[in-house]
Amino acid sequence: MDTLSIYEQFRASLGEEKAKVFAQTLGTMIEEAKNAATKDDLRSLRDAVDANTARVDAALATLAQRMVELTARVDTLAERMDQLTAVVEKLAIRSDRHGTALLELKFRDRLPSYLGRYLRRAKVLQPADLLDEVEASLESAEVDDFLRADVLAHGTVDGEPTYVIGEVSYTADAGDIERAARRAALLRKATLPAVGLVACEAARPETLAYAREQGVRVWLDGVLLAERRE
Repeated sequence: MDTLSIYEQFRASLGEEKAKVFAQTLGTMIEEAKNAATKDDLRSLRDAVDANTARVDAALATLAQRMVELTARVDTLAERMDQLTAVVEKLAIRSDRHGTALLELKFRDRLPSYLGRYLRRAKVLQPADLLDEVEASLESAEVDDFLRADVLAHGTVDGEPTYVIGEVSYTADAGDIERAARRAALLRKATLPAVGLVACEAARPETLAYAREQGVRVWLDGVLLAERRE
């Protein structure tokens, strides 16, 4: 209701002057009441927003703290996983070395049986048994390398006198193949017929392929693998 409406409503009963004063006074009171209500509403709204903002800030702060704690826990877990991985790797290396040592003893002891159909009349030797034969043809470093061979035997292959020299490793790798091939080549350099051999319990397919490329025979888990024929 505006001031003019109030004036028109009360003019007849109060007279023009009184109605005018009454309308102005009542209009002012109504406007002040409206303004007061609006300010209260704004104040209540502002207080509510402030309260909600404070709660949101507190929740975000708590979340941030928990994220920091979670990150620290994840970092600790990652560090422990790294430590565990290192321990497992060390155990695997020790296990492989232990398995290699046992396999080397067993292979040397049973070589005539393990290679009997390939190396006839096999006789297990020590690399030092051929020291006199190889020293005249090899460099000092080559002689030392030859003497580090894991296994050496003599017999006949396809009716021809042949030495078998090589490496024993629980899990064969390219390094074992290379050493066996190199030491067989050293014997051939000393004019002694020789074939490289790697004895193992396990080997990856690429290792076996590399052995075929290098002309190294592989005794794998009790079986002498067939050599590649060109």
